[in-house]
Amino acid sequence: MSTVDRHRPEPATAKVAVRNLPLRESGLAGGREGLLGPLPPRLPLGERIGAAFGGEAVLIALLATIVSALAVIPLFRLGLAAIAPAGSLDLARFADVLTRPATIAATWRTLDTAFFGMLGALALGGPFAFLLSMTDVPGRRAFSLALLLPMVIAPQVTALAWMTATGPASPLLNALGLAPAPGSAHPLTGRGGIILLYAVQHAPLVFIALRAGFSRIPGDLVEAARATGASPLAAIATIILPLMRPALIAAAALAFVAGIGNFGIPALLGLPTGYTTLPTLIYQRLASSGTRVLADAAVLSMVVAALGGLGIAVQALALGQRAQVAGQGAVTFALGRARGPVTALIVAVLVLILLMPLLALLSASLIPTYGVPLSAATVTLGNFTEVLLKQDATIRAFRNSFLLAGGAAILLPLLAILMARALEAMPRRAARLVEGVTEIPYALPGIVVAIAAILLFLRPLPIVKLSLYATPWIILFAYCARFLPLALKPVAAAMAQMPREDEEAAAVLGAGLWRRLATILAPAVAAPAIAGGLMVFLSAFNELTVSALLWSAGTETLGVVLFNLEEGGYGPLAAAIAVTTILVSSVLLLALDRL
Repeated sequence: MSTVDRHRPEPATAKVAVRNLPLRESGLAGGREGLLGPLPPRLPLGERIGAAFGGEAVLIALLATIVSALAVIPLFRLGLAAIAPAGSLDLARFADVLTRPATIAATWRTLDTAFFGMLGALALGGPFAFLLSMTDVPGRRAFSLALLLPMVIAPQVTALAWMTATGPASPLLNALGLAPAPGSAHPLTGRGGIILLYAVQHAPLVFIALRAGFSRIPGDLVEAARATGASPLAAIATIILPLMRPALIAAAALAFVAGIGNFGIPALLGLPTGYTTLPTLIYQRLASSGTRVLADAAVLSMVVAALGGLGIAVQALALGQRAQVAGQGAVTFALGRARGPVTALIVAVLVLILLMPLLALLSASLIPTYGVPLSAATVTLGNFTEVLLKQDATIRAFRNSFLLAGGAAILLPLLAILMARALEAMPRRAARLVEGVTEIPYALPGIVVAIAAILLFLRPLPIVKLSLYATPWIILFAYCARFLPLALKPVAAAMAQMPREDEEAAAVLGAGLWRRLATILAPAVAAPAIAGGLMVFLSAFNELTVSALLWSAGTETLGVVLFNLEEGGYGPLAAAIAVTTILVSSVLLLALDRL
């Protein structure tokens, strides 16, 4: 028996034996004599690893191409159209648009409603964040999910629900005998209603930001203060609030930026009374004059971008000043006898700001026309039948929204996996810069992204001579540009936390980068990628801010159709669409929570 035969293990234990052999004997070190006979010469270990990781340059080039196409080039084109509409610098026109009375009035109203809406969001989301993060109130998970629901409901749906709940034609208030007098002005139209709904719509953003801040407060600091005799209120005032100051500023800036770019709420509550903000002014100009006023729209978009950028800068500055405090443990304040009343108060607030408007919206979708009281004799499913099965425009809008939002939800997570791996291969400072650039279209108001897309694709593309303007592809492009960070962030965070040993071992054995992506990295980040895709779908499914300027005949989305139906006086049909979108969003939110 030969030496090889004497040492050859049985087939059942072959893999174990190979794993236990010295590296040279196993044939993995590049020796000429392997376990099963002579082996071809192997490259040195360093050269093999370098060859296996050589695809990173291609990934980085792909990352640069994606970021340039979705963020850099559109925003550069927007800025160029604002200051040089005819190809040469024209600051006089820029100044003329800025100093027009309509621009000044819209800018002031935008700042005014965004600021006071921010205060309302802090007043609503702040206490919820504290109670559901740092006390022993029961049902915290269910309450958190309920509070997050307005964030995934489109602003125009929120506005429609509240208008239905509080107006003279409210079926719910009419059934209770509490509706305003017929023919009276709607109590929510104008400045006050916009501020109120900004507070409701943006409170979840404040809640998320503050809850993250509360989770970083070390419990042993609070316990030490309590041990020295400090009351709970004193511990909150002297320890928690100072540590939470950066998070409070960041949350306020987040709500302010959201108010600057909100289109759906001021469109439904402001346009009927002539109360215009900058996003609705841009919409009015383009709706009445078309592409002839694109240069003016670009200037107004730059104003919106500047205001939003100011809020983003404040947020970044606040988060940069966040102190890293040593400590451990979670902070939990026992409510004692107040536990029951506090729970009842939370339920009452959620019923008031969430359940009642949704019930009113449902009631409006079940009556044949506005003004008819809801009863067993008047209830009908005809509105749902009409919008889901009969109306060509609404059926087409459902199809378009599912296809466009679904396309973005599939494409962006795939790109995110490639981009996250490329970011891992870059120096940390350069990676942060690239991530910051990708977040600009999402942080800026959607109206800015829409104008940039129009300017970019109004003329046919070079080489291919193809125009995306007035096609569904321009909407898909805008969705990808705007919602890319929602897909990239969870994947990049998961990939940054992955141990590198598996990938390095595969590289040592000669597996190329693309094979490692397919067999090791992509399966490992599948759950965050799916969660990111769901967030993209939730955000794009019934949005209005982007598609209001990009849709054309045959490419209507749900947000556009709902807005047009409400403007045309078909409230029950609009309510039926809104209820359907809320059901879809709720199911996806529950799925996202499970992930």
